[in-house]
Amino acid sequence: MVDITHKTSTLRKAIATATVKTSSASTIEAIEQRKVPKGDIFEFSRAAALFAVKKTSDVIPDCHPLPVEFTAITYAIENLSVIITVEVNTIYKTGVEVEAMHGASVAALVMYDMLKPIDKKVEIENIRLQEKQGGKSSDPKNLGSGLKAAVIVCSDSVYQGNKEDTSGKAILAALEKHGVTHADYQVIPDDLETIQSVVRQSKENHIDMLIFTGGTGLSPRDVTPEAVEPFIDREIPGVMETARNYGQQRIKTAMLSRGIAGFSENTLILTLPGSRKAVEENMEALFPQILHVFELNDQYKH
Repeated sequence: MVDITHKTSTLRKAIATATVKTSSASTIEAIEQRKVPKGDIFEFSRAAALFAVKKTSDVIPDCHPLPVEFTAITYAIENLSVIITVEVNTIYKTGVEVEAMHGASVAALVMYDMLKPIDKKVEIENIRLQEKQGGKSSDPKNLGSGLKAAVIVCSDSVYQGNKEDTSGKAILAALEKHGVTHADYQVIPDDLETIQSVVRQSKENHIDMLIFTGGTGLSPRDVTPEAVEPFIDREIPGVMETARNYGQQRIKTAMLSRGIAGFSENTLILTLPGSRKAVEENMEALFPQILHVFELNDQYKH
């Protein structure tokens, strides 16, 4: 199965339909009057659809087992056809479109089986996904287009040339995926005054998003949060709470990161950890949803 451990759980919805076409008005009349010899096709197919939705991962090899938190099966009769609609909701890391389509297809098969004794020409016509919501596929694309960003690596060892930077470059690559193609890049030492000087310069240059990597740990030289905090006039606690929670699900020491986030006037500042893996996880947890803050900022202009 596809690795979904890097994803976050969000509300996912899917609606699928299937069409069962009969060949005569008498068949439709039997359905409506609950006179089909094998029983009420609506109730039998509804029960079968519920079982099918829950058991999708048992019969579709690449589907992940997931919590099904809501399923609704409804019917509509149009001319000589019965339209089956299945909606499935979950809060999980992956979507439920296959579950909805599986439920609709099994409901249609049950109807076919129950109707064939009275209608030899009954057919299953269409099984299709009508709607899908949730996950990153539902996020607007290129939210970062037009933003000016700066990525600052805070590291004595990288600044002195004793170590190669990987975290800053990982941030640049992640930003590009979300349409942020204009990003300055700089390596500085773990020094409070130097960090604060970068913040001042970035604000003067009208940088929209300033991302620091490194200096958020517990060593004596980790001073990035202390350097940045005096400039934050609108803190956004949920940002780093989300990042730490995402990391905590993968490594127990993620709780030790002291990163902060917020606006300094019109510049969004993020302080991320210094390791490449932690940075990649933080970017996965926060983007692209964090880019919505610029839509809410009255001063933001494309």
